[in-house]
Amino acid sequence: MSAKLLKAPTSSSVRLISFTKARIVPGIVSGTWILIVTGNKPCWNMTVRLSPLIYVRRPEFWGIEVVGSVPGFCLPAIAPYTVSLPLAGTTGTRGVEVIGSNKRQKILVPGASGPPVAAKKATTKKATARKKK
Repeated sequence: MSAKLLKAPTSSSVRLISFTKARIVPGIVSGTWILIVTGNKPCWNMTVRLSPLIYVRRPEFWGIEVVGSVPGFCLPAIAPYTVSLPLAGTTGTRGVEVIGSNKRQKILVPGASGPPVAAKKATTKKATARKKK
Protein backbone atom coordinates (compact mmCIF):
# COMPACT_ATOMS: atom_id res chain seq x y z
CA MET A 1 0.00 0.00 0.00
CA SER A 2 1.35 3.45 -0.81
CA ALA A 3 2.66 5.68 1.97
CA LYS A 4 0.39 8.49 0.76
CA LEU A 5 -2.70 6.30 1.14
CA LEU A 6 -1.66 5.16 4.63
CA LYS A 7 -1.29 8.80 5.76
CA ALA A 8 -4.76 9.76 4.51
CA PRO A 9 -7.41 10.36 7.22
CA THR A 10 -9.68 7.46 8.10
CA SER A 11 -13.33 7.51 7.13
CA SER A 12 -15.92 8.34 9.77
CA SER A 13 -18.91 7.18 7.69
CA VAL A 14 -17.78 3.53 7.52
CA ARG A 15 -17.24 1.28 10.54
CA LEU A 16 -16.28 -2.32 11.24
CA ILE A 17 -19.37 -4.14 12.49
CA SER A 18 -19.81 -7.44 14.30
CA PHE A 19 -20.66 -10.73 12.65
CA THR A 20 -21.97 -13.99 14.06
CA LYS A 21 -21.11 -16.51 11.34
CA ALA A 22 -18.72 -16.73 8.41
CA ARG A 23 -18.46 -19.66 6.01
CA ILE A 24 -17.20 -20.55 2.57
CA VAL A 25 -19.41 -22.32 0.03
CA PRO A 26 -18.60 -23.62 -3.46
CA GLY A 27 -19.43 -21.30 -6.36
CA ILE A 28 -21.39 -22.33 -9.45
CA VAL A 29 -18.17 -22.84 -11.45
CA SER A 30 -15.98 -25.72 -10.25
CA GLY A 31 -13.02 -24.58 -8.12
CA THR A 32 -14.58 -21.23 -7.16
CA TRP A 33 -15.58 -20.20 -3.64
CA ILE A 34 -17.90 -17.66 -2.07
CA LEU A 35 -17.58 -16.16 1.43
CA ILE A 36 -20.92 -15.70 3.22
CA VAL A 37 -21.09 -13.65 6.43
CA THR A 38 -24.16 -13.12 8.65
CA GLY A 39 -24.90 -11.05 11.70
CA ASN A 40 -27.03 -8.23 13.06
CA LYS A 41 -26.57 -4.60 12.06
CA PRO A 42 -27.28 -1.83 14.60
CA CYS A 43 -29.16 0.42 12.15
CA TRP A 44 -32.07 -0.66 9.97
CA ASN A 45 -30.83 1.50 7.07
CA MET A 46 -27.16 0.42 7.29
CA THR A 47 -25.51 -1.02 4.19
CA VAL A 48 -23.17 -3.92 5.01
CA ARG A 49 -20.43 -5.14 2.67
CA LEU A 50 -17.27 -7.22 2.69
CA SER A 51 -14.14 -5.21 1.96
CA PRO A 52 -10.91 -7.10 1.12
CA LEU A 53 -7.70 -5.53 2.42
CA ILE A 54 -4.99 -4.45 -0.03
CA TYR A 55 -1.67 -6.32 -0.09
CA VAL A 56 1.60 -5.96 -1.97
CA ARG A 57 2.15 -9.76 -1.75
CA ARG A 58 -0.30 -12.57 -1.28
CA PRO A 59 -0.64 -13.21 2.49
CA GLU A 60 -1.24 -16.53 4.22
CA PHE A 61 -4.80 -15.45 5.14
CA TRP A 62 -6.33 -12.60 3.12
CA GLY A 63 -8.05 -10.11 5.45
CA ILE A 64 -11.64 -9.23 4.60
CA GLU A 65 -13.37 -6.60 6.73
CA VAL A 66 -17.09 -6.58 7.54
CA VAL A 67 -18.02 -2.91 7.20
CA GLY A 68 -21.22 -0.96 7.58
CA SER A 69 -22.13 2.50 6.33
CA VAL A 70 -25.18 4.63 7.00
CA PRO A 71 -26.50 7.26 4.58
CA GLY A 72 -27.14 10.32 6.73
CA PHE A 73 -28.51 9.11 10.07
CA CYS A 74 -29.03 5.77 11.78
CA LEU A 75 -32.54 4.38 12.17
CA PRO A 76 -31.82 2.50 15.43
CA ALA A 77 -33.31 -0.96 15.00
CA ILE A 78 -31.32 -4.18 15.03
CA ALA A 79 -31.75 -5.99 11.74
CA PRO A 80 -30.19 -9.20 10.41
CA TYR A 81 -27.86 -9.10 7.42
CA THR A 82 -26.24 -11.59 5.06
CA VAL A 83 -23.49 -10.52 2.66
CA SER A 84 -21.37 -12.51 0.23
CA LEU A 85 -18.16 -12.08 -1.73
CA PRO A 86 -16.75 -14.26 -4.53
CA LEU A 87 -13.18 -15.13 -3.47
CA ALA A 88 -11.51 -15.07 -6.90
CA GLY A 89 -8.37 -12.96 -6.46
CA THR A 90 -8.83 -12.38 -2.72
CA THR A 91 -7.64 -15.66 -1.22
CA GLY A 92 -4.40 -16.02 0.70
CA THR A 93 -2.09 -19.00 0.34
CA ARG A 94 -4.16 -20.81 2.99
CA GLY A 95 -7.45 -18.94 3.14
CA VAL A 96 -9.20 -15.80 4.34
CA GLU A 97 -9.55 -13.99 7.66
CA VAL A 98 -12.90 -12.32 8.31
CA ILE A 99 -12.43 -9.19 10.42
CA GLY A 100 -15.34 -7.71 12.36
CA SER A 101 -15.63 -5.38 15.35
CA ASN A 102 -16.19 -8.32 17.69
CA LYS A 103 -13.81 -11.01 16.36
CA ARG A 104 -11.49 -12.26 13.64
CA GLN A 105 -12.03 -15.67 12.06
CA LYS A 106 -9.57 -17.53 9.85
CA ILE A 107 -11.11 -19.91 7.33
CA LEU A 108 -9.19 -22.35 5.14
CA VAL A 109 -10.11 -22.21 1.47
CA PRO A 110 -10.06 -25.58 -0.31
CA GLY A 111 -7.41 -25.63 -3.02
CA ALA A 112 -5.34 -22.77 -1.57
CA SER A 113 -1.64 -23.35 -2.21
CA GLY A 114 -0.43 -23.56 1.40
CA PRO A 115 0.14 -26.56 3.70
CA PRO A 116 -3.02 -28.33 4.89
CA VAL A 117 -3.07 -27.19 8.53
CA ALA A 118 -6.30 -26.40 10.41
CA ALA A 119 -7.17 -22.71 10.77
CA LYS A 120 -7.55 -21.15 14.20
CA LYS A 121 -11.00 -20.66 15.69
CA ALA A 122 -12.50 -17.17 15.76
CA THR A 123 -10.88 -14.89 18.32
CA THR A 124 -13.00 -12.38 20.13
CA LYS A 125 -11.59 -9.07 21.30
CA LYS A 126 -12.17 -10.14 24.95
CA ALA A 127 -10.16 -13.35 24.48
CA THR A 128 -7.32 -11.40 22.86
CA ALA A 129 -7.28 -8.93 25.77
CA ARG A 130 -7.08 -11.79 28.30
CA LYS A 131 -4.11 -13.32 26.46
CA LYS A 132 -2.21 -10.01 26.56
CA LYS A 133 -2.52 -9.71 30.39
